[in-house]
Amino acid sequence: MTSHDAPVTDIAGGVDTHQDTHTAAVIDAVGRVLGTEQFPATPGGYAALLAWMHRFGRLMKIGVEGTGAYGAGLARLLRAEHIEVVEIDRPDRKKRRTQGKSDPIDAIAAAKTALAGDRTGTPKQRDGRIEALRNLRIARRSAVDQRAAIQRQIKALIVTAPDDLREQLRRLPIKKLIATCAGLRPDLADVADPATAAQIALRSLARRHQQLTAEITDLDDLLDPLVAAINPRLLAAHGVGTDVAAQLLITAGDNHDRIRSEAAFAMLCGAAPLPASSGKTHRHRLNRGGDRQANAALYRVALCRLRWDPRTRAYMERRTQDGLSKKEIIRCLKRYIARELYKAITHNDQENTA
Repeated sequence: MTSHDAPVTDIAGGVDTHQDTHTAAVIDAVGRVLGTEQFPATPGGYAALLAWMHRFGRLMKIGVEGTGAYGAGLARLLRAEHIEVVEIDRPDRKKRRTQGKSDPIDAIAAAKTALAGDRTGTPKQRDGRIEALRNLRIARRSAVDQRAAIQRQIKALIVTAPDDLREQLRRLPIKKLIATCAGLRPDLADVADPATAAQIALRSLARRHQQLTAEITDLDDLLDPLVAAINPRLLAAHGVGTDVAAQLLITAGDNHDRIRSEAAFAMLCGAAPLPASSGKTHRHRLNRGGDRQANAALYRVALCRLRWDPRTRAYMERRTQDGLSKKEIIRCLKRYIARELYKAITHNDQENTA
């Protein structure tokens, strides 16, 4: 007697994501390509993509490029369907030079990378409070950057302004300078006059500066309680304010368990020195990778502690006597701070679970 039940094939998928379309590929357990197809980047397209993959066999995992950008919607659907999603790094440049570049080629490479488990990671979940925090912080950071640019433009205009206007404004502190420029009353009937045009420009920029300041204040009123509700333990750490805590929480993501250890968190923040030894030379070099915003947050904590924390100042003196420069000491401090704050993040997560 023969069985009519055909064996189920284990398969892996890969998706190359773009703004309007996603290209999918399916391979079997030994890496043979079973098919490629393109789908629209819409909820209906995501469902059709998943149904198409299921036709080839039992889906083990799917490698997706850009789960934090164009692939975010697809990743949410796959998690809802309890399918393992793997974040795929950018394709290897050497392979691209030898194999070429196209959406099906990239999708096949993503599937093979997911199957091999090489250069992969667990994507962040983007459906919790951390995602809300990220959205608010994007708006705040944009407002802060624009306000700083406006301050530079105002100071540049003052440098080339007529002598009497320049003497009136050049020595004012920034808060009073903004208020003074916002209160200027130029004669709008003579806009062709350079002095009048300078006053109009300064008033316009100053009022925009005030609007951005009010916007930043409103966002801070939303961010402060949100960060305190998510992780009060992290916010209570020495030198950690709302902005630093928010950035580190965003870097860690809602699913902290994807970061296996404090060393992995330090590497994620670019605070773990990389070995650069050869022969009889044993040394480490600066890590320029990782999340640079998280690295900058650790740097601000280090500077704050160097100024106000006696233990950190004692550490600075001890390592200076050992011959280390200030930059090298700050790098060491960032590594220690990353270890401490990782514990604060994960401990709070364990308390919430308990």
